[in-house]
Amino acid sequence: MSDTETSDTDEQPPMEAARYPDGSILYPTHPVGPDGNEPVETVDLSEYPATLITWTTSTATPPGVREPNSLAIVEFDVDGEPVRAIGQLTTDDIEIGDTVEPVYAEELREPGAGIREPESQAWDGYRFRPVE
Repeated sequence: MSDTETSDTDEQPPMEAARYPDGSILYPTHPVGPDGNEPVETVDLSEYPATLITWTTSTATPPGVREPNSLAIVEFDVDGEPVRAIGQLTTDDIEIGDTVEPVYAEELREPGAGIREPESQAWDGYRFRPVE
């Protein structure tokens, strides 16, 4: 685990998805769902494993983003409802179909890199790591 990743016991924000009246779940949340209605509840995806659908590695990353940067599309199964998300991987030692889990990262990019104010570049979020 890197310096910017936290363990399951550390305080972390939820990986929040929204459930809508028609039963669909969207990540990230949207003010209006596919049925045209507002969400009825939130779901914390960090509590669920996911399946790796596809992934790629970028070697031309923006300033402050690690290079190479492996990105994945994963699919969660939340009570029978599929929910897809995109995010960084913790490793490129992975195969399509593998089970992954979200792990919180306090820093997805170096805030001091680039030409913008560091405060505007502070990004936290989730990466996906293989479940062993």
